[in-house]
Amino acid sequence: MTDLTHFDEHGASRMVDVGAKEITHRMARAESFVVMQTETLKLIIDRRVAKGDVLEVARLAGIMATKRTADLIPLCHPLGIDGVDVNLQPVDATTIRIEATVRVHGRTGVEMEALTAVSVAALTIYDMCKAVDRGMTLGPTRLLEKSGGKSGHFKA
Repeated sequence: MTDLTHFDEHGASRMVDVGAKEITHRMARAESFVVMQTETLKLIIDRRVAKGDVLEVARLAGIMATKRTADLIPLCHPLGIDGVDVNLQPVDATTIRIEATVRVHGRTGVEMEALTAVSVAALTIYDMCKAVDRGMTLGPTRLLEKSGGKSGHFKA
């Protein structure tokens, strides 16, 4: 395992200086899941949740969260995101799968942006449906793939 780059030689936190790194096309994909009661998923699919269209609001929340990752994760660099896609699909009678793909031309990767997107989308589903199902569970959440940069391609 390589050294932890967010600490200096004295153990103090720092934002890594990426100024000398080459600008490359970078991409990251992440996923998360929300598990709920069958009746809750039916309400979502039929667009009968009182707060609105759960999947579209969660998609927008994930996109917005991508752009705010540096405000939420202390040592992340603010990035000019090239694009983000957030997809939400039921995978069975009780589970919604969320996948985000984030792209940038930059000096640092977008793994945290993709993970933030799916996490906030999952939280949004919980928030919009908690009145009918407080027992929902979130996760697992994980990085599926990343490309670009010195560390190369990763696929789970």
